[in-house]
Amino acid sequence: MEYSEKVMDHFMNPRNVGEIEDASGIGQVGNMKCGDIMKVYLKIEDGIIQDAKFKTFGCGAAVATSSMATELVKGKTIQEALEVTNKAVMEALDGLPPVKVHCSCLAEEALHAALWDYAQKNNVTIEGLEPPVNDIDEKHHHE
Repeated sequence: MEYSEKVMDHFMNPRNVGEIEDASGIGQVGNMKCGDIMKVYLKIEDGIIQDAKFKTFGCGAAVATSSMATELVKGKTIQEALEVTNKAVMEALDGLPPVKVHCSCLAEEALHAALWDYAQKNNVTIEGLEPPVNDIDEKHHHE
């Protein structure tokens, strides 16, 4: 299986690992099939994502995609963060092997789950944001 240099870099030296103690939003999603679990913490002030951290239990691709996803949303508005799709994450990493594409979906879902948590806590509606799923697999079966 071929991984790009960027994937390897983010796997070996992941950015933004850890927790945010007073996080504005926390999202956790998993994929029961492959056992990956991803937790994303967001610090949001005035509608801007000031900080993003993650904890991922999973394969190298899962770590790399969560690392890249948190990098991509930092400093962005909530609406801009919603546009950080799994495709955007994959492109930023110069692609993923086909069997690992689901890892980037996990990163997108965890991000959205954290935004959803923030919206619930602060009674705000985020345009275009759907309720999160806990197991990523169930969502992709219905499409």
